Amino acid sequence: MFVSLTTDFGHAYTAICAGVVATIAPEADVLVLSDEVTPYAITEGALLLRQALPYLPAGVHAAIIDPGVGTPRRPIAIRTRRGDTLVGPDNGLLMPAAARLGLERAYLLENPAYRLAEVSTSFHGRDVFSPAAAHLASGTDITELGPELSLDGLQALDIPEPEIANGRLTATVLYTDPFGSLILSAERKHLEEAVGPLEHGTVLETEAGPVSFESTYGSVPKGHPLLWVDSSGQLGLAVNQGSAAERFGLADGDALTLRGRPGSATR
Repeated sequence: MFVSLTTDFGHAYTAICAGVVATIAPEADVLVLSDEVTPYAITEGALLLRQALPYLPAGVHAAIIDPGVGTPRRPIAIRTRRGDTLVGPDNGLLMPAAARLGLERAYLLENPAYRLAEVSTSFHGRDVFSPAAAHLASGTDITELGPELSLDGLQALDIPEPEIANGRLTATVLYTDPFGSLILSAERKHLEEAVGPLEHGTVLETEAGPVSFESTYGSVPKGHPLLWVDSSGQLGLAVNQGSAAERFGLADGDALTLRGRPGSATR
C-alpha cells in the first residue's frame, strides 16, 4: 500500500512520522510529498495536496499542517471515490484534494487502539495521524478508527473569493512559493471577466506598475515581472528568475488589484 506524508515539520520530525508508519506497516511504500510547506500555512498545504494527489498512486495520504494541534479540533480520515484515504486535522487542509478525488465519507480518529500508547499535546503527526495512516495501509477498515462524521460538518477551507468590479480584478495572495512567486485566489476566467479576452502579451496595470500576461517565465527578460496561469490553474504573479514577493512587496493574505491598461492591449 502506498502512503504519502505532507507536513510543515521539516526533515527530522517528518522522518519520525515516516518511521512510525514503517514500524507499524513495514510493507508500505512511504513517500514524503513535502516536509517544506510554510509553517502553519494550511491553504498552501491544501492546494499542494489538491494539485499533487491525482498524480500519486491511490493510497493513504497523511497531511499535517496543524496549528490547532492539542485543541478540540478533530483528527479525521476521509475516504474518496478514487479509493484514497486522506488523514489529517479537520481544519480545511484535506478538503480541496478530497473534493477533487471524490469526497465520499469521513470518520473521526477516536479509537485508541490505532494511536501510539502515549499521545502528546503537540505532536499528533507522530502519535495520531501516522499510526492511523499505517494501520489503514495495513488493511484496517476505516470504520474501526472511529464513528462516521457528517460531511456537512467538516471544516471547509477558507479561500477568499476574487472581487470583480469596474474593469478590475482584486485577488488575495494565497501563498508564496519557494521561488517568491505569488499564487492568487483567482483563475484566468475571473481576469477575463474583469478586463475582457486575454492574449499572451496583454499588459495589465497594478498598484506597483505594469505586468504582462504570459504563458511562461521565459516569455519575459530576466528580472521582469509576469502574470501567468500556474500548473494548478491559479493565476500567479512572478518575476523571471527573481522574487515577485520582493518586487511587489506583497505577502500571503495581501490583496492585488489588476486592471486593463487603457490604449494598450498588448506589449
